[in-house]
Amino acid sequence: MNRKISALIVEDEQNICNFITTTLLANEYKVLKCASGEEALSMIPSYCPEIVLLDLGLPDMDGMEIIRQVREWSAVPIIVISARTQEKEKVRALDLGADDYITKPFGTSELLARIRTAMRHSSRTGSGLSGQNQKFKAKDFCIDFDKRMVSVGGQEVHLTQIEFKLVSLLAQNAGRVLTYDSIISKIWGPYAGSNNQILRVNMANIRRKIEKNPGDPQYIFTEVGVGYRMIEEDGES
Repeated sequence: MNRKISALIVEDEQNICNFITTTLLANEYKVLKCASGEEALSMIPSYCPEIVLLDLGLPDMDGMEIIRQVREWSAVPIIVISARTQEKEKVRALDLGADDYITKPFGTSELLARIRTAMRHSSRTGSGLSGQNQKFKAKDFCIDFDKRMVSVGGQEVHLTQIEFKLVSLLAQNAGRVLTYDSIISKIWGPYAGSNNQILRVNMANIRRKIEKNPGDPQYIFTEVGVGYRMIEEDGES
């Protein structure tokens, strides 16, 4: 019998909590529940859930504060599930350390897919498999990290050093949205500022080199106002 993955649902709306609970139980997850931020901050260190599904609009505190506090000591995957649709809210949650952000309403398939992606990324990070000793392959797009080589359809694509760093960073976080600021900080350093122009120029160059139609990308997607996301690796959907 497979071991059940434990998930903590932090949600004060009973109907939403029931929907998520039913979905997770039907898919062999072990479910923990609470309806306040204070309870969440107590249960996460006590029960050590393997993933946290977090509503932002809790009765006693903002979910953003929970992300901030948990990230001071834990790398447990956190998926925000919120009715807040503003781009600035998504960016703030992701920059604080949330692994993903789902807006209400949402469907069963989307929820389960986002959980799988967050769990896979957590597993890769926790085991030290950052991608530096393996290949990334999605459709016809391939990155060989050892050889520092990118190819599309078997044909090598010549990228600059910065362009290679960008595609490598996105590939190592495949399926996750990385915010503009987090990408800029990791590639150009923490003092690079928040001007997205240099990032947009490099991304446009990358797309011209790897995409058949840069206006309709198949590998690197733009989350408007938030950041970029690499397609998931083959066999991981």
